[in-house]
Amino acid sequence: MESVIDKHRGQTWALIPLLQDIQEAVGYIPPESIEPVAEALNLFPSQVQGVATFYAGFSLKPKGKYVIRVCRGTACHVKGGRSILRLMKKELGLDEGETSPDYRFTLETIACLGACFLAPTMMVNRTYYGKLSPPKVNTILAQYGKEKEKD
Repeated sequence: MESVIDKHRGQTWALIPLLQDIQEAVGYIPPESIEPVAEALNLFPSQVQGVATFYAGFSLKPKGKYVIRVCRGTACHVKGGRSILRLMKKELGLDEGETSPDYRFTLETIACLGACFLAPTMMVNRTYYGKLSPPKVNTILAQYGKEKEKD
Protein backbone atom coordinates (compact mmCIF):
# COMPACT_ATOMS: atom_id res chain seq x y z
CA MET A 1 0.00 0.00 0.00
CA GLU A 2 2.97 2.29 0.60
CA SER A 3 3.84 2.31 -3.11
CA VAL A 4 0.24 3.26 -3.96
CA ILE A 5 0.41 6.18 -1.52
CA ASP A 6 3.85 7.26 -2.78
CA LYS A 7 2.49 7.48 -6.32
CA HIS A 8 0.29 10.41 -5.21
CA ARG A 9 2.51 11.97 -2.54
CA GLY A 10 2.10 15.76 -2.34
CA GLN A 11 -0.88 15.81 -4.73
CA THR A 12 -3.66 17.14 -2.49
CA TRP A 13 -6.07 17.11 -5.45
CA ALA A 14 -5.54 13.33 -5.82
CA LEU A 15 -7.35 12.20 -2.67
CA ILE A 16 -10.18 10.42 -4.48
CA PRO A 17 -7.91 8.72 -7.07
CA LEU A 18 -5.60 7.63 -4.24
CA LEU A 19 -8.47 6.15 -2.24
CA GLN A 20 -9.68 4.40 -5.40
CA ASP A 21 -6.20 2.97 -5.97
CA ILE A 22 -6.01 1.71 -2.39
CA GLN A 23 -9.43 0.11 -2.65
CA GLU A 24 -8.50 -1.48 -5.97
CA ALA A 25 -5.29 -2.91 -4.49
CA VAL A 26 -6.62 -4.08 -1.12
CA GLY A 27 -10.36 -4.46 -1.72
CA TYR A 28 -11.33 -1.77 0.78
CA ILE A 29 -9.84 1.25 2.55
CA PRO A 30 -8.21 -0.03 5.73
CA PRO A 31 -8.72 2.34 8.68
CA GLU A 32 -4.96 2.27 9.30
CA SER A 33 -4.42 3.84 5.85
CA ILE A 34 -6.23 7.07 6.74
CA GLU A 35 -3.31 8.72 8.56
CA PRO A 36 -0.59 7.80 6.01
CA VAL A 37 -2.83 9.10 3.21
CA ALA A 38 -3.46 12.35 5.10
CA GLU A 39 0.25 12.79 5.75
CA ALA A 40 1.19 12.09 2.11
CA LEU A 41 -1.34 14.62 0.79
CA ASN A 42 -0.84 17.26 3.50
CA LEU A 43 -4.43 16.88 4.72
CA PHE A 44 -6.01 16.29 8.11
CA PRO A 45 -7.02 12.67 8.81
CA SER A 46 -10.58 13.95 9.34
CA GLN A 47 -10.62 15.22 5.73
CA VAL A 48 -9.57 11.82 4.40
CA GLN A 49 -12.06 10.03 6.66
CA GLY A 50 -14.80 12.44 5.56
CA VAL A 51 -14.26 11.68 1.88
CA ALA A 52 -13.91 7.93 2.49
CA THR A 53 -17.21 7.80 4.39
CA PHE A 54 -19.13 10.26 2.19
CA TYR A 55 -18.89 8.35 -1.10
CA ALA A 56 -20.84 5.09 -1.30
CA GLY A 57 -18.21 3.67 -3.66
CA PHE A 58 -15.67 3.46 -0.84
CA SER A 59 -15.74 0.75 1.81
CA LEU A 60 -13.95 0.86 5.14
CA LYS A 61 -14.68 -2.84 5.74
CA PRO A 62 -13.36 -5.84 3.82
CA LYS A 63 -15.78 -7.20 1.25
CA GLY A 64 -16.21 -10.64 -0.20
CA LYS A 65 -14.48 -11.94 -3.29
CA TYR A 66 -17.85 -11.60 -5.02
CA VAL A 67 -19.78 -8.39 -4.34
CA ILE A 68 -23.40 -8.87 -5.34
CA ARG A 69 -25.43 -5.70 -5.89
CA VAL A 70 -29.17 -6.10 -6.30
CA CYS A 71 -31.02 -3.23 -7.98
CA ARG A 72 -33.80 -1.52 -6.02
CA GLY A 73 -34.84 0.85 -8.81
CA THR A 74 -38.45 1.37 -9.84
CA ALA A 75 -38.36 -0.87 -12.93
CA CYS A 76 -36.71 -3.69 -10.96
CA HIS A 77 -39.16 -3.26 -8.09
CA VAL A 78 -42.15 -3.47 -10.45
CA LYS A 79 -40.69 -6.56 -12.17
CA GLY A 80 -40.11 -8.51 -8.94
CA GLY A 81 -36.81 -7.20 -7.64
CA ARG A 82 -37.94 -7.39 -4.03
CA SER A 83 -38.53 -11.15 -4.28
CA ILE A 84 -35.11 -11.55 -5.94
CA LEU A 85 -33.51 -9.71 -3.02
CA ARG A 86 -35.39 -11.93 -0.53
CA LEU A 87 -34.15 -15.02 -2.39
CA MET A 88 -30.57 -13.72 -2.39
CA LYS A 89 -30.74 -13.08 1.37
CA LYS A 90 -32.07 -16.60 1.94
CA GLU A 91 -29.58 -18.36 -0.35
CA LEU A 92 -26.55 -16.45 0.92
CA GLY A 93 -27.65 -16.27 4.56
CA LEU A 94 -26.80 -12.57 4.47
CA ASP A 95 -28.62 -9.33 5.04
CA GLU A 96 -27.99 -6.18 3.01
CA GLY A 97 -24.51 -4.84 3.65
CA GLU A 98 -23.22 -8.10 5.14
CA THR A 99 -20.24 -10.23 4.11
CA SER A 100 -20.03 -13.98 4.57
CA PRO A 101 -17.62 -15.16 7.29
CA ASP A 102 -15.41 -16.79 4.62
CA TYR A 103 -15.29 -13.48 2.67
CA ARG A 104 -16.69 -15.19 -0.42
CA PHE A 105 -19.84 -13.04 -0.80
CA THR A 106 -20.99 -9.52 0.08
CA LEU A 107 -24.64 -8.60 -0.50
CA GLU A 108 -25.53 -4.99 -1.23
CA THR A 109 -28.42 -3.09 -2.75
CA ILE A 110 -28.09 -0.16 -5.09
CA ALA A 111 -30.61 2.54 -6.02
CA CYS A 112 -30.33 1.81 -9.76
CA LEU A 113 -27.94 -0.19 -11.91
CA GLY A 114 -29.03 1.66 -15.05
CA ALA A 115 -30.13 -1.49 -16.87
CA CYS A 116 -33.88 -1.01 -16.50
CA PHE A 117 -34.61 -2.79 -19.79
CA LEU A 118 -33.24 -5.98 -18.17
CA ALA A 119 -35.25 -5.66 -14.93
CA PRO A 120 -34.94 -7.16 -12.42
CA THR A 121 -31.15 -6.91 -12.41
CA MET A 122 -28.11 -7.51 -10.26
CA MET A 123 -24.36 -7.24 -10.60
CA VAL A 124 -21.64 -9.60 -9.41
CA ASN A 125 -18.46 -7.54 -9.28
CA ARG A 126 -18.54 -5.91 -12.73
CA THR A 127 -20.83 -8.39 -14.50
CA TYR A 128 -24.51 -7.53 -15.03
CA TYR A 129 -27.30 -10.13 -14.90
CA GLY A 130 -30.83 -9.32 -15.95
CA LYS A 131 -34.34 -10.68 -16.38
CA LEU A 132 -33.77 -12.52 -13.13
CA SER A 133 -35.94 -15.37 -11.88
CA PRO A 134 -35.39 -17.72 -8.93
CA PRO A 135 -33.91 -20.51 -11.11
CA LYS A 136 -31.65 -18.00 -12.88
CA VAL A 137 -30.44 -16.59 -9.54
CA ASN A 138 -29.56 -20.11 -8.33
CA THR A 139 -27.66 -20.79 -11.57
CA ILE A 140 -25.73 -17.52 -11.23
CA LEU A 141 -24.86 -18.20 -7.59
CA ALA A 142 -23.67 -21.70 -8.52
CA GLN A 143 -21.25 -20.11 -11.02
CA TYR A 144 -19.64 -18.33 -8.10
CA GLY A 145 -19.43 -21.41 -5.91
CA LYS A 146 -22.66 -21.16 -3.91
CA GLU A 147 -24.39 -24.52 -3.98
CA LYS A 148 -28.12 -24.78 -3.37
CA GLU A 149 -28.68 -26.28 0.06
CA LYS A 150 -30.87 -29.35 0.29
CA ASP A 151 -34.01 -28.92 2.42
